[in-house]
Amino acid sequence: MPGQVIDRPNPPPAPSNIPDDVLSLAVKLDKTKMDDSTYNGLTQFRRAANYIAVAMIFLHDNVLLERDLEFSDIKPRLLGHWGTCPGLTLVYSHLNLLITKYDLDMLYVVGPGHGAPAMLASLWLEGSLERFYPQYSRNKQGLHNLITKFSTPSGFPSHVSAETPGAIHEGGELGYALAVSFGSVMDKPNLVVACVVGDGEAETGPTATAWHGYKYIDPKESGAVIPIVHVNGFKISERTIYGCMDDKEMVALFTGYGYQCRFVEDLEDIDADMGRSMEWALSEIRRIQKAARTGKPIMKPRWPVLIMRTPKGWGAPKKVKGEIMEGSFRAHQVPLMAAKTDPGELRELQTWLESYKPKELFTEEGGITETIASIIPKDNNKRLGQQIAAYGSHQTLKIPEWQKYAVQKGSQASCMATIGELLDQIFVDNPRSIRMFSPDELISNKLDAVFRHTGRDFQWDQFSNARGGRVVEILSEHMCQGFLQGYTLTGGTGLFPSYESFLGIIQTMMVQYSKFNKMSRETPWRKDISSINYIETSTWTRQEHNGFSHQNPAFIGAVLNLKALAARVYLPPDANTFLSTLAHCLRSVNYVNLMVGSKQPAPVFLSAEEADSHCRAGASVWKFASTNDGLDPDVVIVGIGPELTFEVIEAAAMLQKLAPSLRLRVVNVTDLMVLGLEGSHPHSLTHEDFDALFTSDRPIHFNYHGYARDLQGLLFGRPNLQRISIEGYDEEGSTTTPFDMMLRNRVSRYHVAAAALKGAAIRNEKVRVDLHELQSGLKHQIAKTQEYIMKTSKDPDGTYDTPSFDGEGPVHRDIGYAD
Repeated sequence: MPGQVIDRPNPPPAPSNIPDDVLSLAVKLDKTKMDDSTYNGLTQFRRAANYIAVAMIFLHDNVLLERDLEFSDIKPRLLGHWGTCPGLTLVYSHLNLLITKYDLDMLYVVGPGHGAPAMLASLWLEGSLERFYPQYSRNKQGLHNLITKFSTPSGFPSHVSAETPGAIHEGGELGYALAVSFGSVMDKPNLVVACVVGDGEAETGPTATAWHGYKYIDPKESGAVIPIVHVNGFKISERTIYGCMDDKEMVALFTGYGYQCRFVEDLEDIDADMGRSMEWALSEIRRIQKAARTGKPIMKPRWPVLIMRTPKGWGAPKKVKGEIMEGSFRAHQVPLMAAKTDPGELRELQTWLESYKPKELFTEEGGITETIASIIPKDNNKRLGQQIAAYGSHQTLKIPEWQKYAVQKGSQASCMATIGELLDQIFVDNPRSIRMFSPDELISNKLDAVFRHTGRDFQWDQFSNARGGRVVEILSEHMCQGFLQGYTLTGGTGLFPSYESFLGIIQTMMVQYSKFNKMSRETPWRKDISSINYIETSTWTRQEHNGFSHQNPAFIGAVLNLKALAARVYLPPDANTFLSTLAHCLRSVNYVNLMVGSKQPAPVFLSAEEADSHCRAGASVWKFASTNDGLDPDVVIVGIGPELTFEVIEAAAMLQKLAPSLRLRVVNVTDLMVLGLEGSHPHSLTHEDFDALFTSDRPIHFNYHGYARDLQGLLFGRPNLQRISIEGYDEEGSTTTPFDMMLRNRVSRYHVAAAALKGAAIRNEKVRVDLHELQSGLKHQIAKTQEYIMKTSKDPDGTYDTPSFDGEGPVHRDIGYAD
């Protein structure tokens, strides 16, 4: 069949069958004439920005067209995206006007991050590039540097990035701009964020949910977002959904979301249309905020949204070689791909650039004209590229002494319930600088102590509206991550607790954020930010209410793959070590912290003092469970993760009864990164320290919470790896008992004991002589325990009692079951 044929530029949507009277819900504004000086400032700014943007994609030299273009003036590789740029510069110019007129604090977030040429051109015009990068001064040389180095190794990349002044969102992976914008205004009552959502990005699932973001914005305590849907009709090679929706469909959609919908589409007088629409949007925001801040909050306010309809690649050649260019998908990237070699396309490029009349826009020295300068905010700190909220507003938390919340050694306690008490006080002590973003699992995860002094921030619910809640619960991991990113990048600190299996939903978001954060750390003018903090609980080891679908520790591996300067993975073995870990993570900056722990009551192995020492070390010998304090062991067994460590402790108790001659060292690792090869991570143990902890030559068996390949990757390069065995989650699961999960994945106490016996038998003759008998007994125990669980649908009584050790040796409980 022939492919799709679109025979006209900028095709309108087909009419819908929605009744015409729905259009009464669209906002109508009187058309007002803009004064000449303002109009000239806006149009010249935009012409200059568009000229620079085109030049950045194409030009290697002759950046101000001081002579006719030659092939040598064209870059050897044409990289960049033109299609979205004209719309972005239109918005930028009007945001400048709004800031100048009302002295606003504003940020500009662009979902179509590939529109970097538009953003960088505008930043050069306003002088923000010059402030942070002197080589991009506002003169001929600075403009030459910007244009010729764009999308090269020595210049700015093709997408908005951390190196871009004013940016808090890269926009490489689409779908998150709006959620990030909403997160950025939380607890910043004076901040207004303009967010452009491209109609391609609008097709993503995360964006579809993000339109509900305003339902979590309390206008009393937070700022506001002006969403601008840029409908230019095309993606890379196809029309967009929004581009095929008529005004009635758009109005119905956004009215249902809770917005007032205003169309900006008068191409004959776009500046008057956009200017009036921006003024209206700001006035609506101020009206809603004033009501909330004077004690008369509006229930379910209708916030403004602008629908901006402009042609794809507006201003590009109408046709190239007989094919429609402006107003079609062909304008998405580089409209004249053969300009380096085709004389006709080179001439078309010159005509295109000359259409902006650059001689009217730049001075002889290459600077900007007074007309353009007139709409740029006079206060540097108000300019979109220099707003402090985007790069230097970190607020340090007040963290109480966690030891006050420690639980008794030898007792049983839920890690989550215990840290909930600490978090409750942290929310009290930091009422405007920390938030929790949770996908509807807070009480299930036993963190409900945080509700003692705060509540949920859900403005559409009359039972939590306008109460200043610190907890945002929404059943969308994408929204939680977007809120978290925006809140963190503008100075706050966030926590993201989740069921373990579902953090993988936002894995690529986390990776994209980490790339942005990596480049931020390499950008001198960007200041520290809080770490982003994940709490992973309801793990595969304890999924009594759920099944195989809820058993997935893969997010650990995703964090391990990050750059070493960012990645931090902690698996605290008990409640006190989790308290210490959480306090550390909330004080830290610039990291991606992943904390994995149990929500069910479990033994508390360490006192507060011992937990503090253990967490500082990252790993230590647990002498209480070892023989002879772990000296001269035959074998080393290692627990990583609370339930897996419990099985190691049970195995240690069992072995001291089954094989009294076996010399055993028990190690717990709470900071996973210490295992990495020396020098691979700031926390990695030196070879000497590794050998001191694990011995240099004795067999080591790891009982690990995650996938075994995580540890295999970390340990790769350590000497004598042949002595190491690893068991972890092995994709075996169901709706079953907790101990059955241990058995199915070969990480139970019996499996640990069997591995320890096998390793010890290498050098311990007494163990070796009884090895077959002991191993056979353990296999029998496994079979009979599985039989008991299948018969009774429960674990044997006493399975999770706290094991105890005394001076004479361990007291180990035999698990009873029916023969």
